Amino acid sequence: MEEDEYRTVKQVAEGLYKEKGSRFISFIYPVKTEEEIKTILAEIKLKYFDARHHCYAYGLGVRREAFRMNDDGEPSSTAGKPIFGQIVSHDLSNVLIVVIRYFGGTKLGVSGLIQAYKEAAADAIRNAEIVLETENISLDIRFSYAVMNDVMKVLKDMDLEVLDRNFELECSMRLSIRRKYSTLLKDRLMQIESLVIEE
Repeated sequence: MEEDEYRTVKQVAEGLYKEKGSRFISFIYPVKTEEEIKTILAEIKLKYFDARHHCYAYGLGVRREAFRMNDDGEPSSTAGKPIFGQIVSHDLSNVLIVVIRYFGGTKLGVSGLIQAYKEAAADAIRNAEIVLETENISLDIRFSYAVMNDVMKVLKDMDLEVLDRNFELECSMRLSIRRKYSTLLKDRLMQIESLVIEE
């Protein structure tokens, strides 16, 4: 794997683990921002309002630079940590795993809880489609109509994704480029007269 590549999941997947009457329902989501995560957590708490616990862990960034674990009332390090452990051991990035627990009346003890949250998280991962993604950065450019053809040629040559465009008095675009090619793109764009790169 190259340094700007990472493993993540293609779409939401679900898992399940049962132990002594308790049900642990797990979900894995592809995510890119903490705002996205907050929205998903709020929706889950609303949908599964009757569950005893909503525990989760996430890792954001190519090397999981931003991460968090939450036990949501379970004994310390018995839920969030084993969930995050599964994210790390499967080498996944930009994912959120939530495990909700419906209590079955029998306490599982610390080791039982750790095992249950680990297995529930692992089951969601097993049911997910793992894909390889690249870290992309966005670039804003401004240019005049006169150089439109030059700009379009660079976009075509480098197979760039255009996130946003505005062709009024002055043209502007927001481009998405794989991080490893960003320097090459900037070099090519800077050769176009009147073009400005905004970072």
